[in-house]
Amino acid sequence: MPFGPDDWSAIRLTLKLAATATCLLLLLGTPLAWWLARTRSWLKGPVGAVVALPLVLPPTVLGFYLLVTLGPNGPVGQLTQSLGLGLLPFTFPGLVLASVLYSMPFVVQPLQQAFDTLGERPLEVAATLRASPWDTFFSVVLPLARPGFITATILGFAHTVGEFGVVLMIGGNIPDKTRVVSVQIYDHVEALEYTQAHWLAGGMLLFSFLVLLALYGSKARSRHGF
Repeated sequence: MPFGPDDWSAIRLTLKLAATATCLLLLLGTPLAWWLARTRSWLKGPVGAVVALPLVLPPTVLGFYLLVTLGPNGPVGQLTQSLGLGLLPFTFPGLVLASVLYSMPFVVQPLQQAFDTLGERPLEVAATLRASPWDTFFSVVLPLARPGFITATILGFAHTVGEFGVVLMIGGNIPDKTRVVSVQIYDHVEALEYTQAHWLAGGMLLFSFLVLLALYGSKARSRHGF
């Protein structure tokens, strides 16, 4: 068989991590992107820069500071311990938190761009019809921004699947708990198991191609009004 039990375990954990992180990213990233698209506050620049940091920051740097912050001597680590929640490093919840932070710009930026392109006209029309802000957002903004949500979902999921540096720093390499596909490939290469590494790496290559194909296909359909 091309995949062994450890490989399947890593695949399942990776898909679970990507699905969980993507759902959280959409929940957290949508209001953040809406605020960035609408606000005139001086905080827009600093907040946007913080959101975009993972685009230019080495993953190991982000992983290191997360490890320090979430560790036993860090502020978040001390808080979670005082609440009886234990420590987040080298756990699945810790992986989810790190993935959400690292993939944030891949969700927030497409959503912000989609909200920016709406313009003021649809909101003004909804206001003349006495629609509440909530009604306007869910009935007007969300349907018009659908291509942005599709792009954000695809990119957020795919980027989480392909993570390595952050998940290795914050999650380590614990079978069935924190060992994802990218780490499993690294283990195969380190053990000179190139055949198994080829299978997993080839699967990741195919997955990446299909993600880009779906992304460009969705953009083409949105341009033609489908």
